[in-house]
Amino acid sequence: MCFILCADEDPKKGKQSRGTSKEVCGYPLSIFFIVVNEFCERFSYYGMRAVLVLYFKYFLHWDDDLATSIYHTFVALCYLTPILGAIVADSWLGKFKTIIYLSVVYAIGQVTMAVSAVHDITDTDRDGTPNNMTFHVVLSMLGLFLIALGTGGIKPCVAAFGGDQFNDNQEKQRRTFFSVFYLCINGGSLLSTIITPILRAQNCGVYSQEKCYSLAFGVPAALMLVALLVFISGSGMYYKAEPEGNIMLDVCKCIGFAIKNRYRHRSQQYPKKQHWMDWAEAKYSKLLIAQIKMVLKVLFLYIPLPMFWTLFDQKGSRWTLQATNMDGNFGLLVIQPDQMQTVNPILILTLVPIMDSLIYPLIKKCGLNFTPLRRMTVGMLMAAIAFVCAALVQIEIDKTLPTFPSTSQSQVKLLNMGSNPVSVKLPGNDALTLPAAQTSEEFFTFEAGDISVSIGEVTKNIALANGARQTLLIPSNISEEWLLSGGLTSKPQEGNNAIRFINGMNITVNISTSAAKFEPIEPSYYSNYSNIKNGKILFEIWSGSQSCEYSKEFGYGSSYTFFIPSTLVFGPTCQESITAAEDIKPNSVSMALQIPQYFFITAGEVMFSVTGLAFSYSQAPSNMKAVLQAGWLFTVAIGNFIVLIVAELAKLPKQWAEYILFASLLVAVCIIFSIMAYFYTYIDPTEIEAQFKKSIIDDDDDDKKKTEVEMVRKDSDDSHDDSDDDSNKDKQTKM
Repeated sequence: MCFILCADEDPKKGKQSRGTSKEVCGYPLSIFFIVVNEFCERFSYYGMRAVLVLYFKYFLHWDDDLATSIYHTFVALCYLTPILGAIVADSWLGKFKTIIYLSVVYAIGQVTMAVSAVHDITDTDRDGTPNNMTFHVVLSMLGLFLIALGTGGIKPCVAAFGGDQFNDNQEKQRRTFFSVFYLCINGGSLLSTIITPILRAQNCGVYSQEKCYSLAFGVPAALMLVALLVFISGSGMYYKAEPEGNIMLDVCKCIGFAIKNRYRHRSQQYPKKQHWMDWAEAKYSKLLIAQIKMVLKVLFLYIPLPMFWTLFDQKGSRWTLQATNMDGNFGLLVIQPDQMQTVNPILILTLVPIMDSLIYPLIKKCGLNFTPLRRMTVGMLMAAIAFVCAALVQIEIDKTLPTFPSTSQSQVKLLNMGSNPVSVKLPGNDALTLPAAQTSEEFFTFEAGDISVSIGEVTKNIALANGARQTLLIPSNISEEWLLSGGLTSKPQEGNNAIRFINGMNITVNISTSAAKFEPIEPSYYSNYSNIKNGKILFEIWSGSQSCEYSKEFGYGSSYTFFIPSTLVFGPTCQESITAAEDIKPNSVSMALQIPQYFFITAGEVMFSVTGLAFSYSQAPSNMKAVLQAGWLFTVAIGNFIVLIVAELAKLPKQWAEYILFASLLVAVCIIFSIMAYFYTYIDPTEIEAQFKKSIIDDDDDDKKKTEVEMVRKDSDDSHDDSDDDSNKDKQTKM
């Protein structure tokens, strides 16, 4: 590695700086600290965000709509606070101090999130569920607010601070730095969305083993602390520019003055201006006003853009929740629902070079004028297609989901615990023959209340509970008591499998397995449900010195009732005697079906986001790019607010219908945007600025010439006055 020790100079001004400037192969050594800092910070942010919606759903026990709303509120705040961070950095603290202070806030927020996910803190009864959920909700909301303030506040500062480290003659190195910088963003995002879901899927806890959200949040918190320490360690090498004011404040002041001045002169006695911004000429320069006009022209095109982000950011909420009802078994690889988000950064790294080097040049060779605004329009259509794909996937998922009872209904399944077949008559149904030690195939749905069940000459009234699924246990001696055992009215959470055992023997039996813990089961009674993971599970059924083994392969999200018949003989053949009743089918739709929707949404992102930023920068004056960056981030925030509004107000009964609604809205907005783009005229801001500057110089020259002429005239007048005075003196002398 080649080191170049340079003088202790300010790279911008050639003056002595506070730190020692070192170069490694032509690059300032300080940028390596900035690059590592960015990688760790992006790992921290995307790692926490990857598991966030599942934390809301499974740890805080929020429903899908509330989890989605809070998730998008958080994302919206993350895209609003950069505006505040830029103003603070440029007008008050400077980039270095802003990054330090807000990184501390950021790290505190990540640590707070990790602490909020420790269930043992309030789990007083040691059952694995927090007893004071308010404590965890308040702590997590505080942590998310601090994270939003921190990550958003440093977002506009880090890249710009890295660019400040280069001299004016290091433009090539600066471009390479930005390429590596954004590679670190995607690298941190990719790795974190792979690793943190794996950490979340682990079991941890002091008194009870539950999903380890504290570890999934703790590792990103540790990475944020590393990012902060790395950034501070390079402090002595940084070039730290002083705050020079923020252009956004000047723009806002100028626009505000124009509006106020226009309102003051609203009567018809005042002549109209060509543009409403011209009313600011009384206080601001024509060049600044012209620059703001160019920016406003681009910002007007931004109006329809939030709808794209409304769809795009749902890959971290609705699409992740969709994946929880799917099968993540890819053969040798098992994918967690929140790991499907890794498809996006992988496709980004793949599609960007393909689009730039192959697709766009090919379209150009075909003679098509694929302008930036047309690319953005196609990107919107791609996102709409992605949501149509998501709707089709959801329809396939819905086909596999059970129909649970409404609040006014009840469902019942029959289990014959005897050793002989029985004929059962239920209200509104034909007589059903149940073989020995078997269950009915489906649940029967009734309006909640009492029903009459007849078996042979015996008829009993059974009281069914509202909105419940129950299993009617028919004993071998039908004159004995008939028991109702409660069932599940929702799919097991986090892809687990809920299982229970019913003991049909005349002795107490025990169930042992490494996957769950069961209490001893009394004769003709049932156990509670226990959650187990996917895979092949081995159970040991024993009573006294007698035992046998039973094994079964489990998928994701199923529920089973295992019946131990009275005819069971302990030994190697008991596997065949046990009845497995499938109450809820496992997830059967593969997560691979989500890949097309991820492909289309990522292709849309490349064509919309990358192109949109490049177009915006090409159409804005050089000193107004920060304003456009703020406007672009603002569209992302508005898009996320639209998600939570629709999630709370639409309340569509089917999820696929909501996907179609979003796709339809984006298509409608896309049509509006295409019309706006059709009438848009591309400009060259540099040329317009040059013309204004030239006119200002010409005006100055004219003023200078006028001043010189007036001075010449004044000199001649003075000389004329002097001669008149001399002649008057002569006249007076003669007189």
